[in-house]
Amino acid sequence: MAKTRVAVCQMDSKNDKQANVETALALLDEAADEGADLAALPEMFTFMGDKDKYRGAAEEVPGPVTEKLAAKANEHDMWVHGGSMFEVADEEGKVHNTTVVLGPDGDQRAQYRKVHLFDVEIGDEVVTQESARVVPGDDLVTFDAGFATIGLGICYDLRFPELFSTLAKQGADVIVLPAAFTKHTGKDHWESLLRARAIETQSYVLAPGQIGDKPNSVPSYGRSLIVDPWGNVVAKASDTVGVTTADLDFNYLQQVQKELPSLTHKRPELYEV
Repeated sequence: MAKTRVAVCQMDSKNDKQANVETALALLDEAADEGADLAALPEMFTFMGDKDKYRGAAEEVPGPVTEKLAAKANEHDMWVHGGSMFEVADEEGKVHNTTVVLGPDGDQRAQYRKVHLFDVEIGDEVVTQESARVVPGDDLVTFDAGFATIGLGICYDLRFPELFSTLAKQGADVIVLPAAFTKHTGKDHWESLLRARAIETQSYVLAPGQIGDKPNSVPSYGRSLIVDPWGNVVAKASDTVGVTTADLDFNYLQQVQKELPSLTHKRPELYEV
């Protein structure tokens, strides 16, 4: 397939899990109406509220929410990337921040647990310790979607180019990074980092984000993006809840990789990680 239409769904999730899930399902319907072959939700799309309530909002995977996403995937014959949600962890009181991907038949095709946790203190603007509530994953994930090999990341992962280089080495043509980037960091770093990761990996990068003020948390930046392998922003969301689409041109991707074959010029024997 030379071209594939994708959709990034921007949400303003808060502390009402049922309402958040209903919004997500409606956005998937909208993405299907716009002809999307793949639709992606943002990070923590099911719940963004009191951090002490993460465990109460968590589910087993598969579970009730993933079943609803699977039904939409099957209904619309569309890949559904479930952003991220809270998955029950074995460690008492904690959760995983987990991505689940459903194929067009509704079957689960991939699962990824966020590996880099957001523990920062930036003045009084952003103070958070994700590791106090979330157990990190230990595996990087790519999977074959037929039209492309897709790599997975979540939000803070964006700041670690080694992760993206590994996904590229594993053959990723498309990398999906759902996020709830803070407004304070997003205004300076969000687009720059996404474009850099696309250029470095010579892949399409899809980044569905959260927007808006959050209960007991910092505001989210939004500006969901789709970036091409040359680093061009081919689609950007408005500052509102909604669906943004673009067509991924894999002939163009192959042209970029052929004309500027930087991935083949790497010398890993010289790099210290």
